[in-house]
Amino acid sequence: MTAKTWFITGASRGFGREWTVAALERGDRVAATARDTGSLADLAERFGDALLPLRLDVTDRTACFATVQEAHRRLGRLDVVVNNAGYGQFGMVEELTEEELRAQLETNVLGAFWVTQAALPLLREQRSGHLLQVSSVGGITAYANLGAYHASKWALEGFSQALAQEVAGHGIHVTLVEPGGFATDWSGASARHATPLPAYDGVREEARQRRARRTVGPGDPRASARAVLAVVDAERPPLRVFLGSAPLGVARADYESRLATWEEWQHVAELAQGDG
Repeated sequence: MTAKTWFITGASRGFGREWTVAALERGDRVAATARDTGSLADLAERFGDALLPLRLDVTDRTACFATVQEAHRRLGRLDVVVNNAGYGQFGMVEELTEEELRAQLETNVLGAFWVTQAALPLLREQRSGHLLQVSSVGGITAYANLGAYHASKWALEGFSQALAQEVAGHGIHVTLVEPGGFATDWSGASARHATPLPAYDGVREEARQRRARRTVGPGDPRASARAVLAVVDAERPPLRVFLGSAPLGVARADYESRLATWEEWQHVAELAQGDG
C-alpha cells in the first residue's frame, strides 16, 4: 500500500500519540502537533525525518492555518488529517463558568473547524484526502456532569456530517471516530473540573458511579490504532465508526428510546401542522 502523509493534532499523548506511532511504524510520514513539541522528542529520535513535530494551539485560528501550510510545504502533501486535540470538561450545566464553556468549545469544536478549513483547499487541489474527526460515544449520547463536553462533541458530529456531503465530490472522505472508554488520561490529568455546587452532590456521585461501571476494563489505546489504520486504508471509509465493543449497545438503547418517544408524541407533533 502506498505510504500516507498524516497531520495529527494532540499528538503528545493518548490516541494522538498511539496513532502517530502506528503510522510511523508502517512507513508513513506524520506531521505531529502538540502545544509542547518536547513531548515528541523521543519519537523524533526514533523515527527521524519521517516525523515532523510542530507546535500548535488549536484555539489559535491563524496558527492552525500556518501550521497546516508548513506541514504541507515540508512534506509535500497531506493524505490523512486527524482532529484529535481536545479534553473533557466536567461540571453540571449550572456550575460551568463562561470561561470554562468557551474554552471547551474553542478547543473541541473550533480547533477542529480551523484545522479542517486550513486543510480543505490543499485536499481539494489534490482531489483526495481523509479527515478523521475524533468524537466520542459522548457525541451521540449524554450523561450528567458532562454537558459542556457533550455540547462540543455533538457540534463536531453535526458540522462533520454536513462537511462530508460538501466535499464528497472533491474526492475527500470524512469519518467521525467515536471511541468508548479507553485507558487515556481523558478523565484524569487532562480533564478540567468546574467548582461544584452542593445542590448537585447526589447527582454527581450517581454520575461518578455510573461512569465507573461504564469504564470497567477500558480499552487499550494502542489497540485502537489497528482500527484507525483499517479505516484510513478502506476504499470506502464510513462516515462514523465506533472504537470498542461497548458503544454499539449504548447507541442502540439510546436511539430506540428516542424513536419510542418520538412515536409516542407524534400525535402532538402533528398538531403543529394545523388543518392545512
